[in-house]
Amino acid sequence: MKLIIVTAPSGSGKTTIVKHLLSKFDNLAFSVSATTRAPRKGETPGKDYYFMSPAEFQKHVSNGDFLEWEEVYDGQYYGTLRSEVERLWNEGKHVIFDIDVQGALNLKEAFPEKTLTIFVKPPSTQVLLKRLRQRKSESEESLKKRIAKAEFELSFANNFDLVIVNDKLEDALKKADAVVAAYIGETEKN
Repeated sequence: MKLIIVTAPSGSGKTTIVKHLLSKFDNLAFSVSATTRAPRKGETPGKDYYFMSPAEFQKHVSNGDFLEWEEVYDGQYYGTLRSEVERLWNEGKHVIFDIDVQGALNLKEAFPEKTLTIFVKPPSTQVLLKRLRQRKSESEESLKKRIAKAEFELSFANNFDLVIVNDKLEDALKKADAVVAAYIGETEKN
C-alpha cells in the first residue's frame, strides 16, 4: 500500500484537495492526525483530528507511538500515529495525509519508496493572507505568525514530488486527480 502526502502552508487549499481526492478514489483513506489544539467549529473528534491534551500527546511521544510529530505552533503539537496508518493499511487502503510541511518531510523520509508528496502552493502570500482572513478563525497576531511560517514553508516546495499552484481550484483538482490516479493505478469514481 502507498502513502500520498498533501502538504502546504495553512490556507493554501490542501484540505480541500484532500477531501476532493477522497471523494474520487475508492481505495484511498484519510489518516487522522493527532493534535493538542482545540477543535474548530464543525470539526469532529476522530474524523478531523484525534484531539489530545498535551500530557496525552507527550505520553504517545514517550511510547514511540508517532511516525512523525512536531510542535507546529507554540504549545500546539501535531502528529501521525503509527496505529492509524497500520489500521488503514490493514483495510487494504492507500493512505492520504493532510499535514504540515515538516511532518510531510519526516514521513517521506520514513517511507521513501511508498510515498508520493504533493506541495500545494498559493499564488502569492497576499492571496494566502486573504484566504486565512476569510476563515475568521484567527486573530491578527495569529495571522501574522501563520504568514511568517508560510513564507518559511514555501522555501521547501522543491523538496516534494509535485508542486500544484492553487490559483484556480478546478485546475488544481484536475492536476491532483491525474497524478494520484497514475500513482495508485486506479481510475476515478464517476
